[in-house]
Amino acid sequence: MIFSETKIPGVYVIDIERRGDTRGFFARSWCEKELQDRGLTNRVVQENLAFSHKRGCVRGMHFQVSPHEEVKIVRCTMGAVYDVALDLRADSPAYMRWVAAELTAENHRMLYIPEGCAHGYQTLLDNTEICYQTSEFYAPGAARGARYNDAAFSIDWPLSVDSISEADRSWPDYVAKRSFERSRA
Repeated sequence: MIFSETKIPGVYVIDIERRGDTRGFFARSWCEKELQDRGLTNRVVQENLAFSHKRGCVRGMHFQVSPHEEVKIVRCTMGAVYDVALDLRADSPAYMRWVAAELTAENHRMLYIPEGCAHGYQTLLDNTEICYQTSEFYAPGAARGARYNDAAFSIDWPLSVDSISEADRSWPDYVAKRSFERSRA
């Protein structure tokens, strides 16, 4: 696995190391020890699958608050997504900044998103599927979000947003260093 740092501390783009021959290739897409050796969370308790019928669909920006903060490792298994990590750690030098990576079924690229960062993505092709591992179980009472088009972040989505859930559309404006311990109003 090849780990590339991004401009947000703790967020990594992970590429596979292909070992190929005439049959095709072999590559490792998960290695507890490689994550551990880099000081990254290597606990996986849940794996989630999400499918979207149409391109332009946005899901996110989602995260969980303490004590259920989670690490996510996201990969695209069918189609393509523009995958975004948004730093919401008030003590981070990249606070309120975002990074994105194009994840496709063909490039096998993954995005490692640490605790304290929100995650979202936009589908770039019809019939797109992502699979992601989390370090904590989903806790509905700890689930929070930031609006995909909040001016506080100015996320530059590559396509017009053609589909988004009412919940994701209705997150309130983000207020810097705001506590997400309370449920949304």
